Amino acid sequence: MSVFAMRMLAGISAALALLLVVYAFEFPPVDSVQRGYRGLAMEENSNPRVDRAKVRANQLPEPAPATDPAGQKASQVYTNLKVLGDMDANEFLRLMTDMTTWVSPDQGCAYCHDENDLAADRPYTKIVSRRMLEMVRYINGSWKTHVADTGVTCWACHRGQPVPASVWYFDAPRTAQGQAGNRAGQNVASAAGGITALPVDPFTPFIKDGKDIRVLSGTALPAGNRASIKQTEWTYSLMMHISKGLGVNCTYCHNSRSFFDWDQSTPQRTTAWYGIRMTRDINTQFLEPLTPQFPANRLGPTGDVAKVNCATCHEGVYKPLYGANMIKDYPILVGPAPARTASAAPAAK
Repeated sequence: MSVFAMRMLAGISAALALLLVVYAFEFPPVDSVQRGYRGLAMEENSNPRVDRAKVRANQLPEPAPATDPAGQKASQVYTNLKVLGDMDANEFLRLMTDMTTWVSPDQGCAYCHDENDLAADRPYTKIVSRRMLEMVRYINGSWKTHVADTGVTCWACHRGQPVPASVWYFDAPRTAQGQAGNRAGQNVASAAGGITALPVDPFTPFIKDGKDIRVLSGTALPAGNRASIKQTEWTYSLMMHISKGLGVNCTYCHNSRSFFDWDQSTPQRTTAWYGIRMTRDINTQFLEPLTPQFPANRLGPTGDVAKVNCATCHEGVYKPLYGANMIKDYPILVGPAPARTASAAPAAK
């Protein structure tokens, strides 16, 4: 190789190294806020430029203007109402207008309605949206342990899109070629696991099946100890998702001197505990049963319906929409708490 070629190669290598440095680190300033005990690295770091972009992306749309009461129930004016028939007819129309903004601003009312027969249960999105309204009312009435009094509306997940940006499907089996063999559900760059080689699907075991989320066993060997290294990797993958989904680091919920100990954790860990159970609840009780209603092109690679995880509502911030009250203009969206069932929200601790 000539001297000139060697110098060119060295120059290219130096440029690539500079690009790596530029894109691997954030430019200052970086803000740091202490969230816990001193000396335990319990602080949150954030980039003001990123924070400003997140604030712009997490705004509530203006509600439709208030209307005078019609003096009639919606069920007296419109037919085939199965969820919101007790609303005032004008308030019902106002809510429908806002739902269009929340879910299908480009498609309009026709996204969920047959424009020649608004009462008909077609297209399929009419049936789905009705069940989603029931889900929203259920969350606001039964899961105050997680959503408190800010609640959720369709906007919390949809943000003006028919399909929320952050949903998940069952992961299609991945088998490596040649001597690499079976990937065992990991060892590829996984977005769910924070672009690491951690397991690619932490949602099925923890946010669907309710597996125990732990990295320390509650018992000594050999009896009942299932906190294996493999189990730990799966748990870490879920934690990476939660961290990215909420835009926080581990110490937002955990005390760095003892990640296991609840007594030394922050209050946010309890809120997250309820959030994980709420997510399981709505996936199994509301979303998965809707699978037969969806056409094939709306299902995942293994034929399952889109499901929610932490990022679906949070979209990279520690509180959806930074804690904006989503239901103050829509009290009808707070449903009565149902009788306790196996899947119902656990009582506050």
